Amino acid sequence: MTEPTRIPPRDDRGTQPAPWRRPRVVLWTAAGVVTLGFLVALEIVARGYGFSGPITEQSREVIFAPESGPLLYGGLALTMVVLTWRQRLIALGVAAGVDIVFFLVRWALDADMNFGNGALWVVLGVAVLGLTRRTGHERTLLLKGTGLGLLLVAGHKTGDTWLLITSKTRATVLDAYVAAADHALADPSWLVGRFLNATAPVSTGILHVVYGQLPLAAALVGLYQLRRVAVERRFPAHHLVRTFLMIGLLGPAIYMIFPVVGPVFAYGTDGGAWATANLWPDTLPPVTDPRPIPFDGITPRNCMPSLHTAWAVTLFVHSRDGSRAMRWAGTFWLVGTLTATLGFGYHYGADLLAGVVFALTIETAMRCSAHGWDRAGVRLVALGTTVFAALLASYRWLPTEMAARPWLFGPLLLLVTGAVIYAYVRTARAARAARAARAARAAREREPKPEVPGQRPAPEAEESAEPADPTDAAGAAEAATTGTGTGTGTTGESGATDAKPELV
Repeated sequence: MTEPTRIPPRDDRGTQPAPWRRPRVVLWTAAGVVTLGFLVALEIVARGYGFSGPITEQSREVIFAPESGPLLYGGLALTMVVLTWRQRLIALGVAAGVDIVFFLVRWALDADMNFGNGALWVVLGVAVLGLTRRTGHERTLLLKGTGLGLLLVAGHKTGDTWLLITSKTRATVLDAYVAAADHALADPSWLVGRFLNATAPVSTGILHVVYGQLPLAAALVGLYQLRRVAVERRFPAHHLVRTFLMIGLLGPAIYMIFPVVGPVFAYGTDGGAWATANLWPDTLPPVTDPRPIPFDGITPRNCMPSLHTAWAVTLFVHSRDGSRAMRWAGTFWLVGTLTATLGFGYHYGADLLAGVVFALTIETAMRCSAHGWDRAGVRLVALGTTVFAALLASYRWLPTEMAARPWLFGPLLLLVTGAVIYAYVRTARAARAARAARAARAAREREPKPEVPGQRPAPEAEESAEPADPTDAAGAAEAATTGTGTGTGTTGESGATDAKPELV
């Protein structure tokens, strides 16, 4: 009697364990440890300067009034992508109920009023549910959803802490260098600032909404990309939220290297007594030998690179895979954000170019980390890193030369930025085509081959299709139980064709 085939043990999803899952678990664990270590280090540094860090700020919102209720509900929305519609309705009901209770208690105690504690409670509740009532893949899925929601809030808290640290640790700013280099680009902040002053209040009202609601627009695009997680029970390999969070994590580190406050502070009324002069946006700053400018210990040094530009570029890139309305919305938000950053005096033109290169470099690295590194991806990340470093170096050490020769350095700045954009478009299209080809090839391999009428099966198939020896009752029973070769249906009749395949 033939030994029955041994089937490898299956996990809770009904699929055989894949060898690549263990390294991915190790990678996620290492990433979590590094993130926790970074948050703890940032908390310690913040405590040293006399204010609380991201861990304390997020922990206190479990009980005390949150700083941003919409942010917490945005985190809840990201967490709920792993829940069914019934579970989402329950989660929203619980969050609203908890917020109502907190509201009544604060109203009775005459405390600070705000909402959002209920959303944080539900997010933490999903984590507890995953740890105590789920196992295997379902537990991992719930914990990933919780982590995604908490990271959205933690990223915002981390950015705020970074900005406070930049204002405390960088006593001088490099605005004079960037303003001089910006002459090579025809001083776009001064130009757009005068345009907004001439078209106010209509233009400024619209652009304030666009600039302030960029996180909301990104959340909508992210939710669109994650809309099938509850059905497919898995996250897509790459989505907008990953790049958005990474930009917010790495960007403030550049602020420490290149502290800049922006023209409205360094050359405008918002800088108060620390401004060099009240020049923005009516009078161009003089091109002199630039020097670091002493500045206050309150204003964040958050200009180089422009993270609003980087986020808007990322939003634009990820909206390309959506509907026509989403593509138009992504384009509108990109143009509106670029106009607002310049017209409100928050950034120089040089900041925007650095933000574009910064965003495309990080987007490529995040996409390659999800889909696999190839030669084109490595080249693009190396190109983007090199161009970004060259931009910062030229702004710092060649500003007067750039201002003296705008006919040379202006087109050169646009050319190197355009080269990164062109390389990204080519690489992204090639990667998308390769993934589509692999998916089509896998689909063809999974398709059952059509049977040709009158064609006899192969000899091996004929042998495997023969019924077991009726004299060997044990062998027949074993074959019918394991389903290894008799072709017998559930009724036990030889040759039945209505046998149900094993669910995988």
